[in-house]
Amino acid sequence: MPDTPYIWAAVLICTAITWALRALPFAALAPLRSSDTVHHLGDHMPVGSMVILTVYTLRDLPLATAPYGLPAIAALTATAALHLWQRKAVLSILGGTAVHVALASTVFAH
Repeated sequence: MPDTPYIWAAVLICTAITWALRALPFAALAPLRSSDTVHHLGDHMPVGSMVILTVYTLRDLPLATAPYGLPAIAALTATAALHLWQRKAVLSILGGTAVHVALASTVFAH
């Protein structure tokens, strides 16, 4: 069994390494906060991420067979309409999800 100084040294070394790894991103980002590129990415990445997620979600939509993707298309339309109306992401996501679940489990259930 290791002695007490050995355990304390291990705990202190682990604490220092953990603290350094958590502080490293903030230290690396500090010089970039005034960068125009970082501001541009901060403004446009959320929209780009949402577009990529939407395309990824809709890529396997069965348009040739019934129900022709209608639950997903209705949910996407409801999500976009709610977001254009209220500009609240949580409301849009929950509303679109509710529309999709309601249609897929009732109207278009097999």
